[in-house]
Amino acid sequence: MIRVVLTVLVAVALLGAAMPALEDARTATTVDRLDAESDRVERAVGRLVAGSTSVGDPALAARTTVTVRAPTGLSAAPIDRLVLVGSTRSGVGSGAALRYRIDGGRERTVPVVPDAVTAAVAVVDGPIALRTAGESRLEFRFVDDGGPTVRISRLG
Repeated sequence: MIRVVLTVLVAVALLGAAMPALEDARTATTVDRLDAESDRVERAVGRLVAGSTSVGDPALAARTTVTVRAPTGLSAAPIDRLVLVGSTRSGVGSGAALRYRIDGGRERTVPVVPDAVTAAVAVVDGPIALRTAGESRLEFRFVDDGGPTVRISRLG
């Protein structure tokens, strides 16, 4: 009986000692996955600009969609906030960023505009709130708004 009690106490102590490391690993995994999602958005902007010509009529504009997946599950930390925000800059090279906060921590911002892009990037209708668990679909349109501009809006 004493052996069982001691075994349980040692197991609880080891689990308690390992929990901070597990939380750090979950946070690091979530940051890596969100960085990968921002890279996907960045590549989509680059492909759209590189393979298309901007036009004045949004209905005729080149377009593509991207699904942003927020990490979930046991290996992911809880995400408090996930949004796509526009930049305060204007003109070529201006753009958007993925902003998120994980488990009450500090807010992080990752730009999603390729350095070599020759177009502005605009987030339609202000910050786009993305799902913190699951998928959010974004639409990109390459229009001419006084200059080549990729407009990003949320679908559904």
